[in-house]
Formats: sequence, C-alpha cells, structure tokens
Amino acid sequence: MNFVGMADAPGTSHTPHAGSPLDRATPEDAGERTHPASKRGSTGRNRFNPRRLFLWCAGTLVLYLAWQTFSINRYGFRDDGQSADCAIVLGGAAWHDKPSPVLRERLNHAIRLFQEGRVKALVLTGGKGTGAAYSEGEVAHDYCLERGIPEQALFVEDRSKTTLENLQEAKKILQAQKFRDALIVSDPWHLKRGVLIARRQDIEASPSATTTSRFESFKSRSRFTMRELYLYHLYLFFNR
Repeated sequence: MNFVGMADAPGTSHTPHAGSPLDRATPEDAGERTHPASKRGSTGRNRFNPRRLFLWCAGTLVLYLAWQTFSINRYGFRDDGQSADCAIVLGGAAWHDKPSPVLRERLNHAIRLFQEGRVKALVLTGGKGTGAAYSEGEVAHDYCLERGIPEQALFVEDRSKTTLENLQEAKKILQAQKFRDALIVSDPWHLKRGVLIARRQDIEASPSATTTSRFESFKSRSRFTMRELYLYHLYLFFNR
C-alpha cells in the first residue's frame, strides 16, 4: 500500500508540524502588523493643538496681569525713609484756586517730607485744565507758601498735562538746579508708573506715597488700579 500517496491525497487534512513556517511568526512580524496603527496614534499625540496653545497663553496672561496688579498695589507703599535733594509732586486737579482733595493730600505729604528734612526743595507740577484760570503748579505753590514752605524751596512748572509731561518738565528744573535725586510723591497706586517714567528720564527716583490718599473705597481704588495697569503697560512698551 502506498502510504505516501494517501498522505498527499487531495482533500486529506494536514496538521502543520511544529517548526513549520506558520509557527515561526516572530515579534518583528507582530510589530509589522500593528505598526501602522501605532504610528497613527503617535502622530495624533504630537500634532499641533491650537486650543491647548491658546489655553496656555491665556492662563499665562491672566497670571501675569494678576501679578502686575498686586505689584502696583504694593509698590507705592515702599518708603524706607530715605532722603533726596527734592520731592517731585505729580499733578492732580485744581479746583479754581484751591487744590482738589487728591492734590491736597499729595502736597501735605510733600510738606511733611520737607519739614522732616528728607528733602530740601519741592518741585510742583501741573498745567491748566480746560477752561481753568489757574494751573495746578500755581495752586500748589500758593498752598505750600501758606503752610510755611519758603519761596526759595519751591519750584513750579505749569505746562504739563500728563504724568509723562509732569516728569519731563520736572527734569528741566532738576537739571537747572543741579538736583541729583528725587522722591516721587503721589498716591500709592500711581507710583510704579511714575517712578518708571522718572527713571527713563534719567532721574534718580524713589517712591514716597501719601498715606492719606483720598481714594478710600474699594471701588475707587480698584478703578485707579485698573487704570494704572493699562497706563503702566502703555508706557512700558510704547513710551506713551
């Protein structure tokens, strides 16, 4: 009987032997079969995600603005008691021939600095508002004279309209009088920007805030802080 023929007969089932090509699939073969899907998954994970980038940028911006708001709120309260050649009083509104409450408290603080011997002179800044008969500098000058500050210690500029102009005009007085340094006097929330502007005018400046600011309510202080947050960055990046 031909057993070989029977083994090879058509339709006869054939069980592959161990070690046959079907049993010799390697890990590499499996990897080749799954590789395309894995590759697609990897590509998906590394793909640029604009939404994630936007959220990261927005979060960073919120944290930066929160930090700057805190910094503006705290900066003006830094007064280590140092002295300077003069105090520069940043302008505030004048009500006809009287200082507004805001300007009055700035002047009172500057007068105390002079009386305590921390400064030798006061530089008073501010021009005329729309339709005003007197400039802020003139009104400040008369207010200080009435409170015993000698004429020779008072220096007035009466042309400026903004904080930037206040300090540009004050710089001319400092140069003419050979004053080397100055304390910048204003409300606390105004001083981070005020000192930045002064230093960019090459004034050796330090902050000295009034401790009796007329901005007393949370609402008024918050409004002042938000305004300064905007104006600080406007000057920081654009010198405006």
